[in-house]
Amino acid sequence: MEKKAPYSEFGYKVFYKIRPALKKLLKINAVGLENIPLTGGCILAANHRSYLDPPVLNIISPRPIIFLAKKELFEVPILGWIIRKAGAIPVKRDNRDLITIKKAISLLKEGYVIGIFPEGTRARPGEFRKPKPGVGYLIEKAKVPVIPILIEGTDKILPVKSKFPKLFKYNIDVIIGKPINFEGISSYEHVAEKVMYEIKKLKEVKRDG
Repeated sequence: MEKKAPYSEFGYKVFYKIRPALKKLLKINAVGLENIPLTGGCILAANHRSYLDPPVLNIISPRPIIFLAKKELFEVPILGWIIRKAGAIPVKRDNRDLITIKKAISLLKEGYVIGIFPEGTRARPGEFRKPKPGVGYLIEKAKVPVIPILIEGTDKILPVKSKFPKLFKYNIDVIIGKPINFEGISSYEHVAEKVMYEIKKLKEVKRDG
């Protein structure tokens, strides 16, 4: 018997039909899509400045992304229902939520794409936060390709504490880097820091492009 997907396949079919319109509405420019593997488990690791970041990544990704999302979001009306249908995994604020990590690793071994935000919560506009060591633990245990991603512009369209997006005024830039090699890195903290370093480095790609 074929195993059921951890997300609503019908929901994604509908979402994929409206993706082109959403991409145009949000004025999303994506570079480096070829760096996302089309098969096999992998982790997409992006900076985080807005609640728009997860849907933006799903709009541009060639494959559905299962996000690790803080537990509190599942209690928000409508949003909680949406992220459950999208297969999101609830994360406790503990740096090393072993139940969540085991579930994420299991999905990665089954060939799914897991999306994470190493900072753990949204940063201020234009800034980066220190990554959580638990991210390094997940990456080290999963042993799958990790693709760094820089997202810029979502914090202008939907800033922290803002209830409604400011559409049409700003662009969203998504720069996708090449998979990261973690050989020789000594600790989970260093793995997490390496991920954030590679995400920040993608600003140079944006400037050069």
